[in-house]
Amino acid sequence: MTNLTPNSSFSVTLRLQIPNRVGMLASVTQAIATSGGNLGQIDLIEQTRQQSIRDLSVDAASTEHAESIVQAVKALPEIKVINVYDRTFNLHRGGKISIASRIPLKSVSDLAMAYTPGVGRICNAIAQNPEEVYNLTIKRNTVAIVTDGSAVLGLGNLGPEAALPVMEGKAMLFKEFAGIDAFPICLATQNTEEIIQAVKNIAPVFGGVNLEDIAAPRCFEIEQRLRQELDIPVFHDDQHGTAIVTLAALFNALRVVHKSITDIRIVINGAGAAGVAIAHLLRKAGAEKIWMCDSKGIISTSRTDLTPEKQEFAVKAQGTLAGAMQGADVFIGVSAPGVLTPEMVASMAKDPIVFAMANPIPEIQPELVGNKVAVIATGRSDYPNQINNVLAFPGVFRGALDCRANTITTTMYLEAASAIASLVKPSDLDREHIIPSVFDDRVVGAVAGAVQRAARDEGIAKR
Repeated sequence: MTNLTPNSSFSVTLRLQIPNRVGMLASVTQAIATSGGNLGQIDLIEQTRQQSIRDLSVDAASTEHAESIVQAVKALPEIKVINVYDRTFNLHRGGKISIASRIPLKSVSDLAMAYTPGVGRICNAIAQNPEEVYNLTIKRNTVAIVTDGSAVLGLGNLGPEAALPVMEGKAMLFKEFAGIDAFPICLATQNTEEIIQAVKNIAPVFGGVNLEDIAAPRCFEIEQRLRQELDIPVFHDDQHGTAIVTLAALFNALRVVHKSITDIRIVINGAGAAGVAIAHLLRKAGAEKIWMCDSKGIISTSRTDLTPEKQEFAVKAQGTLAGAMQGADVFIGVSAPGVLTPEMVASMAKDPIVFAMANPIPEIQPELVGNKVAVIATGRSDYPNQINNVLAFPGVFRGALDCRANTITTTMYLEAASAIASLVKPSDLDREHIIPSVFDDRVVGAVAGAVQRAARDEGIAKR
């Protein structure tokens, strides 16, 4: 498999003592380049006539690659490696989020109003009219990010503590992109009933619930039950966020190749939470021919091992992923690294579209099929067309909270996908630009507006 591109997730800072002579720093940068590292910022920390101390930031492709770069620098004569810092670990040290007061407490009168005895008046007002909780507390702008740690990223069942860094990161994205106060809730249980009850018990604090990294098929029941039993929006981002952004990218990819969603055959590899949700949304958008595959091959009506979620998408065809790919127009991968081969891609229909979204290593490296596909997208930021959930969930919740929708519907998903796709102007649309950047500041507003319009059309907006 092609080596991954160096990226900041495997970034290190080397603090070096370097003789203050012409060419010494160049020998360091040459060693880094020869080792395949991507040199970033160089900071001068201290300098005398004899020597300098510098910090060099370097991106690597993996932990092992970073170590090989460090060893290459250590092997240089007269260069002393004082320390090596893992920049990603340093960024997480102490956690990534905090709680801050919205108003200052500078006097006794401030304290009397913000806390006792003045706060008692607010408590009574809410007790008399529970709807006032949205006006007088944080509830109107707060989301719980709930996980049981059973499906953390692509890493598996790591448990609640190991899931916390992901949930902290999610909270950062909510705040930075949509101004929403979100808080990680990592539950020390993987029992479906206990998770449902725990979320119901904390719901009074929150205006919405974002379920995250909960394994299938448990995640389906948890989401369904919470939607039925709570009066605030519940959204499983691994399912619906992924589906929204995938559909948005597909809308534009089909425009590039001049095909209709009703005419194409789509192969989805991966029949977990994301794969099933993508299939559902594509079907709602008009897709009629969807073949799903799991680790055992095509989801076929002849199989007896299918869950109810898989049975819904069973087809008469049988065989392997390779067989499913023959003549397919679109491949959507939410599965595992390296499962798609160049030969499979070559067997697809004319102008094939490949979305290889496994992270961090996609189902196929884009370099292997760059000239054989009309459009390719991944989940990575170092290739064109990154399919990233952050394009969806901040705007979806921003819209739902602002109009006080008590649920999030399929119509909202469809409108959100259309809104994201519409941000790529026809003049800008090409095989390497089918989806807006995650840093495009129009995205949240466009998605939030689309969600609110859909909520009002469906009669589920309270304001």
